[in-house]
Amino acid sequence: MKEKRYRTLMKTISWRVTGTVDTFVISYLITGKVGLAASISGVEVFTKMILYYWHERLWNRIQYGKEKPKQPEYYI
Repeated sequence: MKEKRYRTLMKTISWRVTGTVDTFVISYLITGKVGLAASISGVEVFTKMILYYWHERLWNRIQYGKEKPKQPEYYI
């Protein structure tokens, strides 16, 4: 089954929200500065969103680990 591009985009956005919150918290814990943590997470949200999107699109083309759906058997 092939994944639609809009599904990949929605997965990208939801994952980046999660990842950016994580980056912000870690950056804040390390630096102790909200502004610096926001700057770090503000930059990485865009770079990692682009990387994730293309990573997902590439993996969607690779058949490794995919199975074709079984056709249902119809009895007469």
